[in-house]
Amino acid sequence: MTKSRTARVLLPGVVAAALLAGCAPGSGGSASAPAGPPTAAAPSVPVPVTPSGKAAPGTLLVADFGADTVTFVDPARGATGSVRVGTAPYGIAVGADGRAWVATAEGVAVVDTASRSRLALIPYRTATGPVTTGEYRGGGMGIALAPDGRRVYVGVNVPGGHGALEVIDTAALRVTDAVPVGRRPFDVDVARDGSEVYATGHDSFDVTVVTADTLRPRRVEVAPYGTEGGLGSWLKPHYAAVRPADGQLLLPFEGERLAVVDPRTGRTDIEPMTADTHQHGATVTADGTLLTVGTGPVDPDEGRGPSLTVRTPAGEERVYPLDGPHENVAVSRDGRTAYVTGGFTRDGYWDGLTAVDLGSGQTRRIPAGSRPLGIVVL
Repeated sequence: MTKSRTARVLLPGVVAAALLAGCAPGSGGSASAPAGPPTAAAPSVPVPVTPSGKAAPGTLLVADFGADTVTFVDPARGATGSVRVGTAPYGIAVGADGRAWVATAEGVAVVDTASRSRLALIPYRTATGPVTTGEYRGGGMGIALAPDGRRVYVGVNVPGGHGALEVIDTAALRVTDAVPVGRRPFDVDVARDGSEVYATGHDSFDVTVVTADTLRPRRVEVAPYGTEGGLGSWLKPHYAAVRPADGQLLLPFEGERLAVVDPRTGRTDIEPMTADTHQHGATVTADGTLLTVGTGPVDPDEGRGPSLTVRTPAGEERVYPLDGPHENVAVSRDGRTAYVTGGFTRDGYWDGLTAVDLGSGQTRRIPAGSRPLGIVVL
């Protein structure tokens, strides 16, 4: 059984400061020097796209939230080059054609991963205010590609309000639709058959289910600890993963509870977890293995430190300790190694990745990028 945990809520008067600071106290600090003012981005005008090849298999691509770039990383050698994409890039999605789609504060950048060049920067339709940096900046957060590659879906944060799911035509390189979703859409996922899109609203305790053909949204509350504290609560959804076997959504909470959401009915079942740590990034492999990143305890007197949880489809878990907070995770194509990004929204973020050997649990740090958040394996 999962143990009972009192909802962690900020004290009155602290909420406003924390909303500017991050997901938990002390946000904004770093083990490395904070990034300076963003470099001026290239004009937000799409340019013609030509067919391209692909990057070397196994290369990693990370979004440098502390800069205006994405960085290519050779797992053995480290960073091998960067491409300017736009201010404070967050999530990344990559297609079979080798193009990467990057959610930045300014728009969605299209990157040719073979030539290592930015092909376009597609402005958002939704008004997000001035271009800024930091966790609460406006602009794109979660991003995902339709299985057929014809659409990109990006969750757009609107500071102080509800977000939008914008739909991009990948051939025309323009936004074609915008659908209202929850507050601060940390993550966007797509059903394996492309029939539905799921936007996880961090500050609204929900997942918005959007039917792909009609773009009709439907809200599903996901709050296994309740919604006490509202914006000041720590116990909110962050990232989701779509379970391959049945299309259920998997959302980890606090290393204690896994919310298993049926997007068709809205029913949520709770399964116990074992890491006892505040959890962020999540991904699932083709066989249904869930990997989720533990960032450390919100309260230093309660809970365990940063970790990576690897959970089998049967619910068995292995918890690998990590050195310091991390944010997101991707798995090598052979399934033997997990790569966890060192960027984070609290104290302790750093400029690199941790490679975790999923057989032995041994870890290895790879310096790369500037506060990397999103990650994909090319």
